[in-house]
Amino acid sequence: MTERRLISSGSPFEKASGYSRAVVDGDFIFVAGTTGYDYATMVMPESVEEQAHACFRTIAAVLAEAGSSLSDVVRVRYIITDAAYADAVFPIFGHYFGEIRPAGTLIVAGLLKPEMKIEIEVTARRR
Repeated sequence: MTERRLISSGSPFEKASGYSRAVVDGDFIFVAGTTGYDYATMVMPESVEEQAHACFRTIAAVLAEAGSSLSDVVRVRYIITDAAYADAVFPIFGHYFGEIRPAGTLIVAGLLKPEMKIEIEVTARRR
């Protein structure tokens, strides 16, 4: 039987809506869509750039807890709330994934709360 482990970031959203920040299932780690909140303080940065960096910090911490890292990401989905944000966040994506180059998708869509400007979801494979 493969290992299945749930990882929480401490977000109140997780318990209230019944999801995990990440699920480790065998060699795969599925990280839920992550917004720019600092989940310890529930503070959201104002700019899309700061929110993107905060997303990556949370994702990197969750992957580390799962015994992995950003270098193990094989799939990434970005959701931004305004197409005009693309030019601002592309260099940030390249900063974190420039050498890793996971399969990626960028979607422009509304998010749950008006202060949310970006959400990032990843799948990683432990090596």
